[in-house]
Amino acid sequence: MTEPKPASASIAAQQRDTLAAGPFDDTADFDDAARGLIARREPGAVTADDGRVVWDNDTYAFLDGDAPDTVNPSLWRQSRLNAAAGLFEVVEGIYQVRGMDLSNISFIEGDEGVVVIDPLISTETAAAALALYREHRGDRPVRAVVYTHSHVDHFGGVKGVTTQDDVDSGTVKVFAPEGFVEHAVAENVYAGTAMARRAGYMYGAALSRGPQGAVGAGLGQTTSTGTVTLIVPTDEITTTGQEAVVDGVRMVFQMAPDTEAPSEMLIYFPDFKALCAAEDATHTFHNLLTLRGAVVRDPHGWSKYLTETIDLFGADLDVVFASHHWPTWGNERAVAFLASQRDLYGYVHDQTLRLLNQGLTGPEIAEELVLPPALERTWSSHGYYGSLSHNVKAIYQRYLGWFDGNPANLWQHTPVERAKRYVDLAGGAENAVDAAQIAFAAGDYRWAAEVLNHVVFAEPNHADARDLLADTYEQLGYGSENGTWRNFFLSGATELREGNFGTPTATASHDILGQLTPELLFDALAIQVNGPKAWDERLTIDVALTDTGDRYRLRLSNGCLTYTRAAQPGDADATVSAPAKALPSVVLGGLGQEHLAAQGVEITGDAEVLQRLAAVLDPGDPDFDIVTP
Repeated sequence: MTEPKPASASIAAQQRDTLAAGPFDDTADFDDAARGLIARREPGAVTADDGRVVWDNDTYAFLDGDAPDTVNPSLWRQSRLNAAAGLFEVVEGIYQVRGMDLSNISFIEGDEGVVVIDPLISTETAAAALALYREHRGDRPVRAVVYTHSHVDHFGGVKGVTTQDDVDSGTVKVFAPEGFVEHAVAENVYAGTAMARRAGYMYGAALSRGPQGAVGAGLGQTTSTGTVTLIVPTDEITTTGQEAVVDGVRMVFQMAPDTEAPSEMLIYFPDFKALCAAEDATHTFHNLLTLRGAVVRDPHGWSKYLTETIDLFGADLDVVFASHHWPTWGNERAVAFLASQRDLYGYVHDQTLRLLNQGLTGPEIAEELVLPPALERTWSSHGYYGSLSHNVKAIYQRYLGWFDGNPANLWQHTPVERAKRYVDLAGGAENAVDAAQIAFAAGDYRWAAEVLNHVVFAEPNHADARDLLADTYEQLGYGSENGTWRNFFLSGATELREGNFGTPTATASHDILGQLTPELLFDALAIQVNGPKAWDERLTIDVALTDTGDRYRLRLSNGCLTYTRAAQPGDADATVSAPAKALPSVVLGGLGQEHLAAQGVEITGDAEVLQRLAAVLDPGDPDFDIVTP
């Protein structure tokens, strides 16, 4: 195993400049992050039933004192704040467990029981958080669970705090914003393989913890690796101003779709004068496009919703807490926090549009655009998770797409073919590596990375290029204020030195796949069809749902799998009859006749048709290469 290198002189100088320029004398966040601490979980490790450690906040104990040269001082500060773990009182009756996963879990006490907000990623961490809460607040029964939005770190641990039986019996309600199930399932299935592979880079899943490795992801420290579950909501929130009362807890909802998630809502608790901002106001500039990949988010709408939040709740508000980070107390401070977040998303949106309408491209705008001084001095505007650089490019992509208008970029060669030509242009790989070494020595790591990336893609086994590119990524990681940028750079260095580490955590769990609607299932199958392999295949399959009476006709032609619910003339080649809940077994176990029969799926007609369909399916590769071709 290759040992990490120290910070270079240029990175060490950059860190000193950052420390001198930043408002590090503003320590209010440390006071807020420590306020209300009741108890810590000792030890911090959480294990699964098989003894596997799925979370261990104790591994971040090194985050103490001044930042070393290998970590950007601003990111070091943020990581220290995120690593503060335990059960905290927000106000009397509202409690949070922080530092038990990437996200926070919140407990709102009612007359006898408790309402749980956002039960983390894994059942193991959620159960540990609930146990810590009950140890100090009593064995209150869970009366409701609220999912603020459709990302897995806000629902995956639900079966650690309640059961499907309790929900089915009506003992526990589950609230979620409109469209929650569709988006929660689709995000983890449609592009789930690629997202999960890239998420391994984004969250530093394979990195060792320490000053030369993973220090955090800006939004939280990292993701837990336990069991992901899902319970379908019993109550859907559709309208701003909609209210619900559970066990005496009054909740007023604000819809905020297509902000941080396509399905998202904020919650105001009038009796506590407390706002749960979900993930629309956090102590970082959030992602408009995550590095793992997602649909580009709408900063214009995001900003408008935060204006609405202030208009709706600002006059009476005493505290803002969220599904990440620490609360902000006091009406004036809370409203100012919401306003700064509103202005941040609005400013970056508007200025990006101004500059793109002057003809600047995404990368050019990212280099030119700077935040107003007041926002730059505000810690929560710093890009620990999203960054000004990649968020500007996301806005450009949202409005104008991948093409920058320059015909030279309209039909470029593939990365490998471009790399070969660049290396030839440089006079061979050795010349290119020599040029990169000069750039590296000068501290121009961005150029060194570009040159060396071409060499590695042209000649993947060029040892000197791989080693120097790993060293380059390492220095870029050391200098990054953004936690996910650091993790990406250091993960790239790790794979160049030690090989592909695959996908450490996949979120497409049985529970999530089990909620595939027929339409989502058919879409998931269509995405897997190997088009060229299926060019000459023609087949039809009827799917009859025995419990709902719905019927679908699937058709494979021209390499494309389509479906319709409209009545079709003639008989299909085969008919699959099953209850709707049995259909996800197709994704989980495949199209083998014995497996389907065991799941209660009946096939009539030409059963070989299913095997013909199975023969042209091409599932994703969770181990695809990223920093090598």
